[in-house]
Amino acid sequence: MQINRGRRSFTLVLVFVATVFGMILAGGATLAPVSNADTGQIKHAVSVVPSTGGLPSFADLAEAVSPAVVSIQATKIESGGSRGRGADPFEFFFGPRRRQPQEQQREPEDRRSDSAGSGFVISADGLIVTNHHVIEDATGLEVVMGDRQYAAEVVGDDPATDIALLKIEPESELDYLDLADSEALRVGDWIMVIGSPLQLENSVSVGVVSAKGRAINITPDRSLENFIQTDAAINFGNSGGPLVNLSGAVVGIATAINFGAENIGFAVPVNTLKTILPQLRDSGSVKRGYLGVNIEDLDFDRAEAWGLDSPNGALVTDVIEDSPSEKAGVRHGDVILEVDGRKIRDNRQLIDYISSQPPDQKVELGIWRNGEMISREVVLGERRLEGQAAPSPEEEEESGEIEWLGIEYQELTPSLRETHSIPDEVEGVWITDVAATSPLFDENVRPNDFIVEVNGASIETAAELESAIGGVESGKLLRLYVKRIIDVRSGNVASFFAVVRKP
Repeated sequence: MQINRGRRSFTLVLVFVATVFGMILAGGATLAPVSNADTGQIKHAVSVVPSTGGLPSFADLAEAVSPAVVSIQATKIESGGSRGRGADPFEFFFGPRRRQPQEQQREPEDRRSDSAGSGFVISADGLIVTNHHVIEDATGLEVVMGDRQYAAEVVGDDPATDIALLKIEPESELDYLDLADSEALRVGDWIMVIGSPLQLENSVSVGVVSAKGRAINITPDRSLENFIQTDAAINFGNSGGPLVNLSGAVVGIATAINFGAENIGFAVPVNTLKTILPQLRDSGSVKRGYLGVNIEDLDFDRAEAWGLDSPNGALVTDVIEDSPSEKAGVRHGDVILEVDGRKIRDNRQLIDYISSQPPDQKVELGIWRNGEMISREVVLGERRLEGQAAPSPEEEEESGEIEWLGIEYQELTPSLRETHSIPDEVEGVWITDVAATSPLFDENVRPNDFIVEVNGASIETAAELESAIGGVESGKLLRLYVKRIIDVRSGNVASFFAVVRKP
């Protein structure tokens, strides 16, 4: 009898201990409570205690962040004669824009078109961030927050990064969002997108960071593009809305999707906004520093060819005539390893740093040249946006060839210059064909490019080209300096290096 009673007591104790232990484990997987500052600023909207089972709920996060997300209605008045439309890069990423139904035969003198986007509040007094393409050419802007509507004015606009800053006049202080450090994002991190896709306000989608540092060629200056890629759903009307992390702080600004794919969306990193925000707020536009060089990333072969231990730095492929860099003595073939004492890992770092500096600012470049470090002080100019066009001259005469390199070429003659409007400053040997199996094809060398140097030696004739390449030992690297005519009419020429190993 006593033995049975003891067994029952022991069993009850085990059940009690197991129950308590289970409650402790369950408590470790719950979401932390939302914490809102008295000013309305959302600080650490939600934090998640690591869990060994299941996904977290995003409900608390959505509830905390949504009050600071707005819908933007843009109105554009077009004259009746404005029938033509230019190419719209955003139609590639979003598909054809919805047009107003066409009238019968006669159109009114003025036509109104309406579009919608999203945005988010960044200050209690009503500063709102959205995309440039949401408010572009708008004659009227209205911000919708819940059941309230406000007229908005454009405070600042930057087409180069597709960011715009608006201002409304609220009756009281607004909830607003913190700006996180987008550089700290890692591929695979959870993010939430909130906006008004198809005018469905406060729609929430979640996903992860799929990639960073994407360039998708939809802004006027591709070199400034540094998009976050996400698989969170982004649709018409999400443009300008926030991507937030699990703490409720903004990490990106929804910008575009690939219309022909599923769940491939792009967002401007919030660090880009943080860099230009003072200028947008104070002057309405953005002025950026300008070096006047074309650059490319190094790989291991290029690093070896230039005598470097690692592929860090930015390789100067061309120095723009009369630019700040030319005046400071920077040359093509230089590798920029430092700027103002900061190590340069790649092109992105150099571009971001220089563009964050104002025009007329002095910067100190640490340059690797001919196996040694030198320094050059550059007074920055002002970066401007430019469009480019490509020519397509035709081959007319017989070419020489180097079989293993997979190229055909010919010397420049006065008649060729005149026929194809080749600028006088372009020298070298004209490449007339590049085989698809050529190692130079992988280095982006194409017909109608010009080889002007081999391993630093100037090339003007076919014989010099053949001699320079023939003199390189098997297994060694060839460093070709190549020029390409971008625009025959303006004489715009681009330059780059091609590095191949001789078999």
